[in-house]
Amino acid sequence: MAKISYIQIIRKCNQQCLFCSNPDNLRAMTLAKVKERIVEFKKQGTNEIIFTGGEPTLHEDLLDIIKYASDNNIKSRIITNGQLLSRDYLSDLIKAGLKHLHLSFYSYKPQIQNYLSQNDDSYKNIIIALNNLKDTNISVNINTVINKKNAEHLDKNVIFLTTKYPFINHFVFNNLDPFMNRASENSFIVPRLVDFKKSLNNALKILKLNKKTFRVERVPLCYMLDHAQYSTETRKIVKKENRIISFLDDREILNQSHDQFKWAELKECQSCSLNKICAGLYAADKYYDPGELKPQTVDPQLIINKILN
Repeated sequence: MAKISYIQIIRKCNQQCLFCSNPDNLRAMTLAKVKERIVEFKKQGTNEIIFTGGEPTLHEDLLDIIKYASDNNIKSRIITNGQLLSRDYLSDLIKAGLKHLHLSFYSYKPQIQNYLSQNDDSYKNIIIALNNLKDTNISVNINTVINKKNAEHLDKNVIFLTTKYPFINHFVFNNLDPFMNRASENSFIVPRLVDFKKSLNNALKILKLNKKTFRVERVPLCYMLDHAQYSTETRKIVKKENRIISFLDDREILNQSHDQFKWAELKECQSCSLNKICAGLYAADKYYDPGELKPQTVDPQLIINKILN
């Protein structure tokens, strides 16, 4: 089984997303330091590393970083906004050893994609990247931040992507983290749970029908009950998984144990049968309303069994 760790190699970006959780601080990890961290994480059992940013394709040594990881039998992934994924650069990434790519995609509507990223060329460049990825053997994931501007059309995003780009393997939906940096300055972009419930669950149904895999983060189980086994936090709680993240800020290295994927206990959750396996409501009271929570009576073992099987 893959043990995945994260290394933030740069904190520069060519977009200014309204909800960015790791905005520019102009720092970049040296090649020597990244190599040191790869070796350190490998000793701790890591066999796959996700290189993140900022925007990792802006790191001048990204090709060397991926090659070094590959030479050490570590599979490499990157999380990218796709703005620099020309055919030639993709070819170089593959030659260096890149196996897997997470593409950040917010909306099939160009004006919304461009607005959320604060980049007038964002949508156009993502489409170029997706067309270039068609001809590669890289595994492609789509990462979507759920926010006020795309909350009602997550399902239409999925229809667009699965129809035009059937090679995409996996989808990740991250409910917006309003505490993180730029999002806290743009609180108007934070959705209500009810804003996305219908479109999210429709999106997950469509993905299931198309035999795609998916995960959902920071969404309480009562808002994705039919797909509870796909909650990232619930899976980590049930399977007792841990992860290591290397940041380019004061956090430096963060070891997250499975019990840290549980948010603050809320009185609204205490009567819910899923309380022990649900992360609960992130950023409750300040940004998300606990009054939207809906206590359940479902047997949690049914969900646990689906995860473990």
